[in-house]
Amino acid sequence: MSRLRSSSLEIKEKGTEFLREQLDAAQKELKLKDEECERLSHVRNQLEQELEELTASLFEEAHKMVREANVKQAAAEKQLKEAQGKIDVLQAEVSALKTLVLTSTPSSPNRQLHPQLLSPGSSRASSRPFGHTRNKSASGALQTEPTNPEKDTVHHDRELDSVLFAEFLSWKECPNLERSSAFISRVYREDIGPCLSFTSAELSQSVQRCVENNSLTIEPVITSSLPTDKNIHQGGTNKCALSGLTRPCRHRIKLGDKENYYYISLSSRARITAVCNFFTYIRYIQQGLVRQDVQQMFWEVMRLRREMSVAKLGFFHTEHS
Repeated sequence: MSRLRSSSLEIKEKGTEFLREQLDAAQKELKLKDEECERLSHVRNQLEQELEELTASLFEEAHKMVREANVKQAAAEKQLKEAQGKIDVLQAEVSALKTLVLTSTPSSPNRQLHPQLLSPGSSRASSRPFGHTRNKSASGALQTEPTNPEKDTVHHDRELDSVLFAEFLSWKECPNLERSSAFISRVYREDIGPCLSFTSAELSQSVQRCVENNSLTIEPVITSSLPTDKNIHQGGTNKCALSGLTRPCRHRIKLGDKENYYYISLSSRARITAVCNFFTYIRYIQQGLVRQDVQQMFWEVMRLRREMSVAKLGFFHTEHS
């Protein structure tokens, strides 16, 4: 009996020890699983936080992009409306200008386009889409000759020069103001150069450059302002700055944006005006505003060349108000 009890106790102790070992192993495994769960839970929380931050950032960026797009769209729509308004205004101005140009040539000028042809008492011109800035104000009306188209076309016999006409036709294919063209080169050599060649060579060159650049201003002399004019150069109002001759100077010129004025005689003004009229008509052709056949254009150019030659010889015409 004692032996049986001893075996029973031994078996019991071994069973208890085995169970304890199993329990310890299970507890260790459970602890490891708890630690793994805790680590995974931390990772999950971190990922959820990062996802929330990323989502918030994306929403904020998206709202920012939408706001910027709305601002840009509003600005673009505003610019479009302004551009359309400007286009409408420019189209109206071009239409009105073409209407005026079609009724005006240097041989029969429209006085709205050429305020330099107005009488001294006329109001100042306020806009000059084309032509020279010599029209900045109304001046004592002066032309190089009485311009009567009927006189030019009816009472004068004429014959077309084949060489000159060929040069003009060649230039007309691609109109420009470059001297590389035989037509423009000839006009400079035979007409513009001599017409703008004055005693004061340096001032003559400056005048020619301004005429070419469309930046020359000619305006009438206002007698009441003469004593206080501090920008008078080269002889005042009784000596022409270009010719150097003592003559009544009823007009003055300004070169581009310079503030100095140069007083000129009627003859000098006639020569400058003749060249300006030529450039004005050439620019009309260049801009496609002249609705005439090529022979009419050619004869108008020849008439303008004749005006330059006549002005160079000292002939000019004055109108009295």
